[in-house]
Amino acid sequence: MLNTNCNFLAADIMDIVRAFGCESEDFTHYFSYYGGKFFNSIEYLGKFYDFEVEREVQNDLEYKRYARRFSKLAFYNVLKTVKGELPWGALTGIRPTKLAYTEIEEGRDFTALFNQMGVSEKNIQLTRSVIEGQKDIYANKGGEDLFVSIPFCPTKCEYCSFITAPISSTKKFVKDYLYCLEKELNSISPAIKNLRSVYVGGGTPFVLEVDELERVYAAINAVFNGKCEYTVEAGRPDVFSEEKLKLSHEYGVTRICINPQSFSNKTLAAIGRKHTEEDVYKAFESAKKYPFEINCDLIAGLADETPQDFEKSLIKAVNLGFDNITVHTLSLKAGAKLKENTKRLSGSGIEEMLDISRKILTDSGYVPYYMYRQKYQAGGGENVGWTKPNKACIYNVNVMEEITNNVAVGANAVSKRVFLNEGRLERFGTPKDLKTYIEKLDKIIEDRLEFYK
Repeated sequence: MLNTNCNFLAADIMDIVRAFGCESEDFTHYFSYYGGKFFNSIEYLGKFYDFEVEREVQNDLEYKRYARRFSKLAFYNVLKTVKGELPWGALTGIRPTKLAYTEIEEGRDFTALFNQMGVSEKNIQLTRSVIEGQKDIYANKGGEDLFVSIPFCPTKCEYCSFITAPISSTKKFVKDYLYCLEKELNSISPAIKNLRSVYVGGGTPFVLEVDELERVYAAINAVFNGKCEYTVEAGRPDVFSEEKLKLSHEYGVTRICINPQSFSNKTLAAIGRKHTEEDVYKAFESAKKYPFEINCDLIAGLADETPQDFEKSLIKAVNLGFDNITVHTLSLKAGAKLKENTKRLSGSGIEEMLDISRKILTDSGYVPYYMYRQKYQAGGGENVGWTKPNKACIYNVNVMEEITNNVAVGANAVSKRVFLNEGRLERFGTPKDLKTYIEKLDKIIEDRLEFYK
């Protein structure tokens, strides 16, 4: 437990402490604000460090924002002298771009803040490039996106923290779950005024049988106007079939995701996948028979991969011609098998992998268009979506930048109402457990209608 006199700062400070692989017991922290100045005094391993930043605040919201910011920066400045710098400096939030937009909308160049927080020059440039890559979508704020959760998978990967379990053990819930989805989708019309996009995710939606998948599509079409982006995160290539692809096209799907994570058979086996590199090629060629835009997910830092291993996968994805390539950095997540067996991820080679991805994708004509970070990412990295020109996924930008309402149905689905003029949002979540979700469906529907009233 971090010894601090200001409890509302503890979680933010611990994000920095954990990013450096340190323990909270090593620190004593004292915080104060008076005379228009923020003061942080830190004891670390017997030495004392004092930091002072002058900043007037106008209200309690500003006070807490700057208290968190300057306290994180104080801890970062202490630890970087011992442990070295992090690529994102003292920034620990999920959305670096959102912080940049706040600065821009208040008439400031975000570069000054990012420099103050110790962000590397290449990540400042990445942020600038993402903002440029998403500008047309970002300018069109408002409306709604629909998310449909399909929490079933062939097997569970070692890094996965979602509620999914192998469908062999959850098959008994599928029939009732689909009935609940149909009922939920039939109830959400009052929340849909200007549908911007539809996203069916999971899980692995294509793990459903053809008739089961059609039930989902038919229920979506009851609220879907047929005129917006429609993504299905089809998932692992070993569950693809001509029937599922044809059905998707017939129901208006415009974009699918093939998520190999790696093109190395050795890595795929190590992370608990049952498909091969050859399955990826087969899935891609089958999907290309239809006018889908196709995304590919890759993860930097899997198993014992070297930067050279990761580069091979990236080149293979580029050569296939995916419209979007999302590069994730491996993250330790609660509920994942990887976290149960690993205390801290090695950052070895991660920065080189991310540098390789930026160079190869830029040279191949892709641009970064959305980005987010997670806690406990190897090497303090990030996740970046890259796209060919005019192929960006609207849903990804809307969700990451929180510029639309998100109407989410299914288990472990979080709906959001975004109040753009007030700079705030509200959330409504459904139960994670399949059995609980099914049993409480009527109450979920009732509460969601009140949420969007």
